[in-house]
Amino acid sequence: MTKQTYPPRIMYIECKGEDLHGPARIGRVTFSRMGATLHYSDKSFGRLGGSGFKANYSEVETGEHYWISGPRRDGTDRLYKSDLPVEIDEDVREEYWTKIRKKPEWKDRKTTSLSTTTRPNATSLTRE
Repeated sequence: MTKQTYPPRIMYIECKGEDLHGPARIGRVTFSRMGATLHYSDKSFGRLGGSGFKANYSEVETGEHYWISGPRRDGTDRLYKSDLPVEIDEDVREEYWTKIRKKPEWKDRKTTSLSTTTRPNATSLTRE
């Protein structure tokens, strides 16, 4: 049996919860040895395998649904168009803006949106 390993990767992570637009972040995830489980912050995510509604992963502990994908160069990471800001973790910010988005002049920006719109009563997707 071949031992497979996956390197950590910058990913887009959006909590789908009860809405089409949930709190979202750009952060570095790690993978289980075979890549079936993703880990971000203190959460673990398993694939839904096509059984999710507007989601592709669920948090292992709570079952809450998430959309997790590689970040797009054009910044349109949300599954549905929205001007809600997407926070970028500090430890990936410079790499995200310079290598993925190809906008090194924006490397100090903390969100992907120019808008400061926030959704009332939104559950925060925080990194601890």
